[in-house]
Amino acid sequence: MAKNFWTGKRVVVTGGNGFLGKHLVAKIKKKKPKSIFVPKFPEYDLRKYEDCLKVAKKGDVIIHLAANVGGIGYNREFPATLYDDNILMGTYMMMAARTAKVDKYVALATICAYPKFTPVPFKEENLWMGYPEETNAPYGLAKKMQLVQSAAYRQQYGFNSICLFPVNLYGPGDNFDPKSSHVIPALIKKFIDAVEQNQKEVVVWGTGKASREFLYVEDAAEGIAKAAEKYNKSDPVNLGAGFEITIKDLVKLIKKLTGFKGKIIWDKTKPDGQPRRMLDTSRAKKEFGFKSKTSFEEGLKETIKWYEDEINYKQQITKSKQREHKLQISK
Repeated sequence: MAKNFWTGKRVVVTGGNGFLGKHLVAKIKKKKPKSIFVPKFPEYDLRKYEDCLKVAKKGDVIIHLAANVGGIGYNREFPATLYDDNILMGTYMMMAARTAKVDKYVALATICAYPKFTPVPFKEENLWMGYPEETNAPYGLAKKMQLVQSAAYRQQYGFNSICLFPVNLYGPGDNFDPKSSHVIPALIKKFIDAVEQNQKEVVVWGTGKASREFLYVEDAAEGIAKAAEKYNKSDPVNLGAGFEITIKDLVKLIKKLTGFKGKIIWDKTKPDGQPRRMLDTSRAKKEFGFKSKTSFEEGLKETIKWYEDEINYKQQITKSKQREHKLQISK
């Protein structure tokens, strides 16, 4: 770790109440900065420049995680909203940070910004080789513009901003809402629901041939913190685990770990998304010493356990309320 990087720093984490944000805020708290501020919607609407400026004035270091994001279904339903929200938040937040003379700005982009047919493993220099996969393009390109903005601001103003490209994240606290969840929480929910309801089959989108790479959320938080401490260039940096797994093999693994014994039905009318995804992670290791630590199966077990604990907790709360209701009626 860079010597005393966080000491005396006022840190702002946009999106700090989200899935990744909560893990990152907890990690930075342990490093004992002067303060950590997490702007909350609707008090601060980061699609408005005036609100971004209010937020930026509270920080020496800004880590911009806030995004409107979802899975394939969500991307197909709301492409314009995804583009508008993310281009505005990214542009205005960096613009405000420069105006407020912030010391260090960390922007989070996305693997969705890569071209549809990127050679595997994805290298940072491949980012401009073609158009993203169609369902990802509005979101991916809106986030990718942070990279252009970062380089332009460094060139013209000497503004110290960096841009990281994380692969798909997963882990405890993920979004399990079927309307907007990504593939891992969506599958975990499907299989656990199927086990609880004694279903004989589970329907999964696509052909299973596409591949993905996944980074455990705790590892991602560590990578972002290290980049904030040590990296000071506008060249893009991948954050990933450096492996790929087909959706077919992922489904088999989650089926095994959740104890589902039934049949898997592949709905081939639904899209696969980008054909393959795996990052070259050598730049992150070289520039700021980041390498993921959590094995994929171990990370999945932790995620499944967290979700099962959440279900049990909610069931206990429901039962407790039902008991209270019955007592009130009997009185």
